[in-house]
Amino acid sequence: MMLDKQLLKNQDLVLRVSPNVDSAKFDISKYEAFLDALCGGREYQKEAMREALRYLLGGQYNSLRDLAKENYQQNPVLQDLYPSLEDFYKHLQLPEKLSCTLDLATATGKSYVIYGIARIMLAEGAVDQVLVLCPSNTIETGLTEKFRNLSGDRTLKEVLPEPAIISNPRIINASQTIQRGDICIENIHATYERTKSSIADSLVGKGEKTLVINDEVHHMANPPARDWALKKWKEFLLDPKYNFRYIVGDSGTCYVRNDYFTDVIYRFSLKESIEERFVKWIEYVAQDISHTKDEKFQKIYDNHIQNKFLKYRLIKPLTILVTKDIAACKKLTQDLIDFLVRKENISKDAAASKVLIVTSANEHKNNIPKLKNVDEKSNSIEWITSVSMLSEGWDVQNVCQIVPHEERAFNSKLLIAQVLGRGLRIPPEYKGEQPIVVVFNHDKWSSSIRGLVNEVLEIERRMYSYPIPKKDKDYNFKLYNIDYKKSEELVETPQVKEYVFSKGFISLNSRAETEEKATTYERAVTEEQWEKKTAIQYQMHPVEEVAQDIVNKFKAFDLEEGTAYSKKYPYEKILAIIKNSLQRIGERENLVHEYNKQRILQGFGVIGRKKTKSLRYKIEAENLYTINTEDKNINKDSLGVGELKREHSIFFDDYSIEEGDEEDRKLLKELLEDENLRGHLWEVRNTYNFKTPVNVVFASYKPERDFIKRLVSEENAKFIDAWIKSPDVGFYSIEYSWRKGEHPKQGSFNPDFFIKVGSDILVIEIKQDRDISPENKAKLKYAREHFKRVNSSPSEQLYYFKFMSPASYDLFFQRLRQGKYQDFTSTLEADLDEE
Repeated sequence: MMLDKQLLKNQDLVLRVSPNVDSAKFDISKYEAFLDALCGGREYQKEAMREALRYLLGGQYNSLRDLAKENYQQNPVLQDLYPSLEDFYKHLQLPEKLSCTLDLATATGKSYVIYGIARIMLAEGAVDQVLVLCPSNTIETGLTEKFRNLSGDRTLKEVLPEPAIISNPRIINASQTIQRGDICIENIHATYERTKSSIADSLVGKGEKTLVINDEVHHMANPPARDWALKKWKEFLLDPKYNFRYIVGDSGTCYVRNDYFTDVIYRFSLKESIEERFVKWIEYVAQDISHTKDEKFQKIYDNHIQNKFLKYRLIKPLTILVTKDIAACKKLTQDLIDFLVRKENISKDAAASKVLIVTSANEHKNNIPKLKNVDEKSNSIEWITSVSMLSEGWDVQNVCQIVPHEERAFNSKLLIAQVLGRGLRIPPEYKGEQPIVVVFNHDKWSSSIRGLVNEVLEIERRMYSYPIPKKDKDYNFKLYNIDYKKSEELVETPQVKEYVFSKGFISLNSRAETEEKATTYERAVTEEQWEKKTAIQYQMHPVEEVAQDIVNKFKAFDLEEGTAYSKKYPYEKILAIIKNSLQRIGERENLVHEYNKQRILQGFGVIGRKKTKSLRYKIEAENLYTINTEDKNINKDSLGVGELKREHSIFFDDYSIEEGDEEDRKLLKELLEDENLRGHLWEVRNTYNFKTPVNVVFASYKPERDFIKRLVSEENAKFIDAWIKSPDVGFYSIEYSWRKGEHPKQGSFNPDFFIKVGSDILVIEIKQDRDISPENKAKLKYAREHFKRVNSSPSEQLYYFKFMSPASYDLFFQRLRQGKYQDFTSTLEADLDEE
């Protein structure tokens, strides 16, 4: 059984921008206050801007081709989809430009994102002017109004960091000469009507200092046959007389018919938008028998009347009917008017006043401005007929029913995303609720449409992880957490000099003279894997030798700087600090591992620190409460089958196939039949080694997978009573705060694993090697403080919190088998523990 097509998700195709940025070239953190003021709590908008700006200004890429090459080499999904790198290049729209697309679903505020990118590019001086191109006058008018409102916001100007090269841009259209510091918003058609546009005169030769933003960029990739200007859009961007360098597109429908764009660098999907309650829920027809046109009209009419008088009485609900072309739209409009005449027993003029036809035909051009007022209750229009490709720019919010009149109006991902997009905005009267938009399609299309709709919404089959009661042994256990009362205060950290001596120790990590390191081998052709362990020897140094090295270091420093550290801190003090540091990690012998020797030498090299201000959360523990791993109220963890195409994995045993919900057992069996997923499904053959109360366990990336493989191995499982991997949310939350740039941030996290060994609970947070970030340092600090409070409370358990990365797995499990895990400190934790 092959699941390739089912497993291919748009998120698999999003190009990842390197997080490596030279802060001397661009420091996004200084714009955090601006992003907060512009976006409020809409974190996805901020992340979209950060991603785009890192790509444009980070200095890692000269063109889209560079980004595409980097991703092709790292992403097996792209390699499966495109047989060669050259073939992938051929599918890029603008490979030689520093170009990209942002995929932001309808009603998620694309205009805020492109405005923020424009302001920061101007503030940085990366560009002198910004040209925003859009496919219609309707969109141009809406964007101009939004941008002028944002530019009039004094707060946005005040929070831009100084010095800003251009801090207050002028918002214009191309009827005026484009000058330095302008954001020009223009319909793409104006680029070819020289008599009405200043674009050519203003921008020739200035392309390298111009940011071009293409709003609703799918029009460039899918130009209608009769729209000459849209066909020429791409040619304009490539015109050598301008030589544009920076090009950003945005769209909520990033498709060339059914194929997803190849240059998307950030995606906030329609599914996420629905789940976050930014837009309406969607329902569509799965089965229906309508023998005549009139019968179908009656069903549509009944939905409309229910919306009007029962479901959404606070507004005037609208129904939109979508056709394949203008001729079909005109006929449908007339048929609808005739139906309303009969159904409501009204005159033809009265019926016609309730219907608005919107197409690109000259005879209907005067109808487009009327869309601005159709939501008003005093407006007579209740029904809108339209051609599918003319849907952007409508900010109509009262759409409660959509009728794709022919299959051709609803037979591709592009068309579905466009049509659904028109009906998803939530009216202000129903903010906080989540109304439903009904798609009344013909049931004979339902099977094909269901697949397309599900792909657009990324609705896919999911496997669920949850406790099952019928294992031979009960691996459930209880945990203790604390309710907290919190308050905030701004504190100044005093200057710390020679902090190592006042602190009394240096953070070291647990090491052994001999450590077993595992290597996994794979046999060519058969792809069989096997593991080999090797005993690795490390050099050990007497503490006296290391202490003398520090003294010699201080003496050399004193000679160069005229200081007296070697007298102030003699050999005896240094030796005592090293011995104390070793005792803190359970090392009783006076020998220093070669890795820890380097850490000690580095630690004593730090002499002074500057003052800093930070936001501190005062925490007062209120009461201890119990969490049971078998609690049915704990959130189920879930994994979409599409995620198995990336780094995700599923661990299972015989109970996974025999117990639990029927749908989960059925799906697991189907996945096991797919040879392409062999490396992502890990069977624990001895059920007594799978000492977790849940049916299956998910690993979201390789470090988690490698840790679980060790948990379930024969040699380690016998030393463990039980364990559980935390669901992503809602299990055991620990709050923390840290600083991002100059701005305080707060968050919460669920530690990845809880391992029960007797009455001890080992709490493990997994990260990549060398993931030493301020956020992770804060997680370590707050988690340690939390479990210190738990351990001081009356309970029969003791908790040991460990930050772990793959480099320390083998030694950790070695210490676990020896019963010496209590003082174990991983390399990563020691790095995070440094001042």
